[in-house]
Amino acid sequence: MGLGPGDPSLMTVRAVEVIAEADVIAYHSARHGRSIARSIAAEHLRADHIEEALIYPVTTESTDHPGGYRGALDEFYETAAARLAVHLDAGRTVAVISEGDPLFYGSYQHMHKRLAHRYPTEVIPGVTSISAAAARLGKPLAEADEVLTILPGTLPEEELTARLTSTDTAVVMKLGRTFPTVRRAMERAGRLPEAHYVERATMSGERTERLADIDAETVPYFSVSVVPSRIADLPPAGTATAEAEATAEAETTATTPATATATATASATAGEPSGPAEVDSSPHPGEVVVVGTGPAGPLWLTPESRGALAAAEDLVGYTTYLDRVPLRPGQRRHASDNKVESERAELALDLARRGRRVAVVSGGDPGIFAMATAVLEVASQDPYRAIPVRVLPGVTAANAAAARAGAPLGHDYAVISLSDRLKPWEVIAERLHAAAGADLVLALYNPGSRSRTWQVGKTRELLLEHRAPDTPVILARDIGGPEESVRTVRLADLDPTQVDMRTLLIIGSSQTQAVRRDNGTEVVWTPRRYPEG
Repeated sequence: MGLGPGDPSLMTVRAVEVIAEADVIAYHSARHGRSIARSIAAEHLRADHIEEALIYPVTTESTDHPGGYRGALDEFYETAAARLAVHLDAGRTVAVISEGDPLFYGSYQHMHKRLAHRYPTEVIPGVTSISAAAARLGKPLAEADEVLTILPGTLPEEELTARLTSTDTAVVMKLGRTFPTVRRAMERAGRLPEAHYVERATMSGERTERLADIDAETVPYFSVSVVPSRIADLPPAGTATAEAEATAEAETTATTPATATATATASATAGEPSGPAEVDSSPHPGEVVVVGTGPAGPLWLTPESRGALAAAEDLVGYTTYLDRVPLRPGQRRHASDNKVESERAELALDLARRGRRVAVVSGGDPGIFAMATAVLEVASQDPYRAIPVRVLPGVTAANAAAARAGAPLGHDYAVISLSDRLKPWEVIAERLHAAAGADLVLALYNPGSRSRTWQVGKTRELLLEHRAPDTPVILARDIGGPEESVRTVRLADLDPTQVDMRTLLIIGSSQTQAVRRDNGTEVVWTPRRYPEG
C-alpha cells in the first residue's frame, strides 16, 4: 500500500483499514534501519504485528558482490520475497507499506513482480510526492493540453536537457547527488527561471524555494524539482489583461498576406507601439528563434525546436507552417503568405525589440532555402543588431526524401533550387552543369509550380549531357504528409508533368544504384567509395 508523501493524515482510509487487518507489516529501509514508511504508519501499528524490516545491502555505495550492484539488489529482492512468502504460505496477511505510491518508483514493485502471480494481491494507491509538491507550491502541474514529463535525476545530463527542452511541464525526481546535473540540464534547456524546488513535501523539515537559489550541498534524496504549468500563469479570462491579449491574438491571427504594415498594426493592438519601440515592459529580454519544423508534422520536430515553440510568446510564419504548431493559450500568431520573408523577419525582430520571445516558424531546415537567411539579413541592419537571434536546425527535405528512398546521398552531393524567382535561370543552368560534370548526386528543391513548368524538362535535357539515360531519379512528394509518395524512374523517363512544388528530386550520380530487394521494395543508394581513375 502507498502511504502518501509523509504526513500521516494523507494516508487513505483503505490503507488504515488494511494495516488494521494485517498480520505482518513489511517495509524497506537502508542499513541504518530507519524507514520513512514505518514512521508514517507508526500510530496504526500494534504490538502484535509481526514486522519484517527488508534492509537493503547497498544503496549508493559500491559492492563486492560478484554480480555487481544490480546483482546484489536482485539477490536481496529474491531473499525478501522468500521471507514474505513464508508468512503467506502460513496463511498470514502481509501488508507491504511504501511511502508515496507503491507502483511509482516504489520499492514494493520488486515484491509485486515476484509474489503477485502466486498470491491474492491488492495494490492500494497513495498520494505521490509530485502531487504533494505541486500542492505545497500552489502551482498546477499541467493544464489543458500540456504534457507533464516525470524524469529521474539519474538520467545523463544530455538526456535530461533534451526532455526538459521538449516538454511543457516536468518533475525531476531523485535529486540528492544528482542535483548539480539536474540544475545544469535545467539551465541548458532554458527552464531554470521557471523551476521550483520542494524538499520533504508535507514532512517535518519541508522546504520550497526557487531551484536557482538552492545550494547543492544541502539537497537530500527526498526532494523534487518542479517546472509547473505555463498556462496556469496566464491571466484569467475576464480580466482586462486577458481581454487585451485575446484581442491582439485574434487580430494577428487574421493578418492578411498583403503588407508588413498591416501585420505590424495588428501586433501592436495590445498597447504595443507600432513604430520603433523604445519601451520594454516584458520581465525578460526579447529574442528571435528561427525554428525548423521539418518536412511535415510533429514527428519531425527536434526536442529543442519543440521547446522553443512552446516557450515563444509570438509565432511568426507562413500560414502552412504555422498550422503545424499546436495552438497554445496566450500565444499570438502572425501568419502571412510565402512571399513576404523580409516583412516577416522585420515583424519578428520588432516584437523581440519590445521584449517578446518570438519563434519564426520555417519548414524543413530554416537555413536551407528558408527563413534563417531572411531573419539574419534584417537582423544585421540597424536598428536590430543588438537583438539576440538563434537558428535551430530541422530535418530538411533532401534528408527526409533520401531516407524514404534508401541512401542516395551516401556520397558527395549538391543541393540546388530550380526556382528562378530569386536568381536567373542562366545561373541555375551553370550550376547544374558544374555539379553534373563533377558527378555529384543532385537534390533539387522547388522544381516546378503552376506558373513554372518548363524547368524540369530543361534540367533533364541538361543532365542527360552528363549522365546515362538509366540514372536513377527519385521523385519524393509530400514526405511525412498525407499524400506522401516516393517513386524511382530513369532520368530519360522523367516526366515534368509529374512534378510540382511539393516534390523534391534526387538525381543519382554515375555510381548510384537502384536495387529491388526480395520483399519487392526498391532501394536507392550511392556507395561511399568512389572508383579511382
